[in-house]
Amino acid sequence: MEWLAKLFTKYPEMGVYLAVGIGYLIGRVKFRGVGLGAVTGSLLGGLLIGNFFRVPVSDQAKSMMFLLFLFGIGYSLGPSFFQNLKGDGWRWAVLGAFVPVIGLITAYTVAHFLKLDPGYAAGLLSGSLTESPAIGTASEAIRSLSLPEEQKQLWISHIAVADAICYIFGTLGVIWCCSSLGPRLLRFDLRAESKKVEANLGMQRSKLGVYSAWQPIGFRAYAIPEGGLVVGKTVGEAELSIPGARLFVERIRRKGDIFFPVGTTVIEANDTVAVLGRTEIMIKALGPSTHEVADPELLTIPVASFDLYITSKTIAGKTLQEIVDRVENARGVLLRGITRGGQKIPIGTNTVIRRGDTLHVTGSEAAIEKLAPLVGRVIHPTEESDLAVLGIAIFIGVLVGATLIIPLGGLRIALGTSVGTLLAGVIVGWMRSVRPWFAIIPDGAVLFMRSIGLAAFVAMIGLKSGPIFVQAVKEYGYILFLGGIVVTLVPLIAGLFFGRYVLGLNPALLLGGIAGAQTMIAGVAAVQEKSDSPVAALGYSYTAAIGHIFLTTWGTIIVSLMT
Repeated sequence: MEWLAKLFTKYPEMGVYLAVGIGYLIGRVKFRGVGLGAVTGSLLGGLLIGNFFRVPVSDQAKSMMFLLFLFGIGYSLGPSFFQNLKGDGWRWAVLGAFVPVIGLITAYTVAHFLKLDPGYAAGLLSGSLTESPAIGTASEAIRSLSLPEEQKQLWISHIAVADAICYIFGTLGVIWCCSSLGPRLLRFDLRAESKKVEANLGMQRSKLGVYSAWQPIGFRAYAIPEGGLVVGKTVGEAELSIPGARLFVERIRRKGDIFFPVGTTVIEANDTVAVLGRTEIMIKALGPSTHEVADPELLTIPVASFDLYITSKTIAGKTLQEIVDRVENARGVLLRGITRGGQKIPIGTNTVIRRGDTLHVTGSEAAIEKLAPLVGRVIHPTEESDLAVLGIAIFIGVLVGATLIIPLGGLRIALGTSVGTLLAGVIVGWMRSVRPWFAIIPDGAVLFMRSIGLAAFVAMIGLKSGPIFVQAVKEYGYILFLGGIVVTLVPLIAGLFFGRYVLGLNPALLLGGIAGAQTMIAGVAAVQEKSDSPVAALGYSYTAAIGHIFLTTWGTIIVSLMT
């Protein structure tokens, strides 16, 4: 293996990419739907390779990858971060801050009790609270200390060791607390409460699961027989014959002629109608005697499936029902889904649309083009990223982070280049929600920045920490694991009681909220599985942005507190 060791020494990039590849393979392994994820997998991959081979990794390379990740995650969180501070969202914002603050206090208390050095303390925090970016901010804080280089590198290695040990229960603890322990402590029936939330949102259930009549299918052509349910009705009456449903008569063939009807057009027997909507709703509205026909000429209607980015004040804050009732141009457009902060949220008539949401819609191209200016902008597919804004924003973030000092009691804490870059990303992301044509970076590019940036960074941390990993686990493994259990559970349980009895939040949504405050999407998935309902994702969407920013910053804070 000496030849391979020489290759790793000469070409350290080989080790980095191998660790990332191993990490993603580890991330795919799941037991009962639960896994470590690609980031922790990359850390373990780096530790494994670093334990057997010396791979010289550049600190500058680590920093560049981490800053790329931080800007990407800030860019994604910007719209929802500021939006959630408005209106009734302040309660969720408080929860999103409360859980991380309790987590920091608990991590510091446990680390002080166990007499851990700053590196182990930071890893205890990042792993137990499942926030891997804190590894980077803590590493930067340690590198800025006035200590011998060997001591700094040792403490940075300790971060990776503690994070790997504590992350295991960090993940399982959030899942268990949100899906099982939380409902028991708050003494409520998770399934029953979730159904109540669904009812309040105007969602409907079928035997096959939760669905909404607001979700579209497509165009169909139907022949209207003698005595059909809609014969003699106007198009407007036919479209409203099923309460809460969304279907539209777009074209009619009558005696060989095709025309576009208006709301007052009366449907006659032997008409053939082109209808947009869900198939089962079409049949219910038109009657069982109605049958589908093949009429390509009638169905030659330009159909579009676009994403609409919400910026309009007339739309933001309104329910879907209010939008349909008040916005005339909503006719002919059906909603396929809503994405908020990167997460899909449940759809119902009372679902509130917020600024920064993305609506996935289908309808005639003309109908969508009429609606788009009233709600925001159409997100057109693009392959180009605004690298000018990205580069300048990261430069400014690093500059501010390197020069800004925050007094905290008797401490003077540098903001840090990583936190500065995160905040720069948040601001740019928010600015794009106000001006959607500004700083366009495709979702795929943002996802790549976030994925490769953090995975490569933690892989490089693991490569440097590999030589001490086994010995450190032998000495501190069980201590860190037990301490991590405390750090994981205390903020979750405190958040449950605080959110329910102080903030008065709905318990079903609260479970998603505390998972978001600890940025663990697997916790939401577990709640959705237990409740057989998607509503917990709403709570997660409120708190995740604030949780990410606070927990990432804690890497800097805990190093300052421990030194």
